Amino acid sequence: MGPIDALWHLLNFFAPALAVGLLAAALAKLLWCRELAAARWIRLAAWACAGGAAASTAALLLFGRDGTVAGYALLVAASALALWYSAFVRR
Repeated sequence: MGPIDALWHLLNFFAPALAVGLLAAALAKLLWCRELAAARWIRLAAWACAGGAAASTAALLLFGRDGTVAGYALLVAASALALWYSAFVRR
């Protein structure tokens, strides 16, 4: 595998975490517009993406492979937890 292939594998590994983080931050800003008026969208998205990336990495180490349903459930839960922490706890 060459360096370009390795880069594509790495980008595709973190793509679900990025998608879930961006979508979750956008929906949170939409649903809680008054409560999150002062919170910047990019900060919420960064926290949610970082939580999802950490969960994906932990799931890969824990289960030994990528793409398990439990790994994706962990990704969603970690993104939601990181988003909640950055939006409502850490002000």
